[in-house]
Amino acid sequence: MYEKPLILRTEDLAEGIYAASGCYTATAYIHQTPQTGRGDYRIQVNGVHKADHTKEKQRLTISFNMPVNYSSSNGTLVSGDGTSTLVIEYSYHQNPSDNIGLGDLVVRADSGLAVTGVKITD
Repeated sequence: MYEKPLILRTEDLAEGIYAASGCYTATAYIHQTPQTGRGDYRIQVNGVHKADHTKEKQRLTISFNMPVNYSSSNGTLVSGDGTSTLVIEYSYHQNPSDNIGLGDLVVRADSGLAVTGVKITD
């Protein structure tokens, strides 16, 4: 059954977004901004799975306030490079109640990047 995502902005997560939809509750925030010698942003995405099923694949959809260029992650980019929304597939085995942490999403963007939405589906 589809549940319309609920998006809340919270200052506790430093540019963070919290979203609950379906069987995952997801959060995302920028944990590293560009510095001298490194011009990319590193994004932390966390997901809590609460369901009575297991799957082998997850799909992350993450939106930003401006276009981004995908650099890397432990997943596979499906779409969105050069746009403000990336779709990335992961292939973790999940249990009915798992916590996943994806601190490896790296993107390039202009100054002032912020996460505006995040969703993990299976």
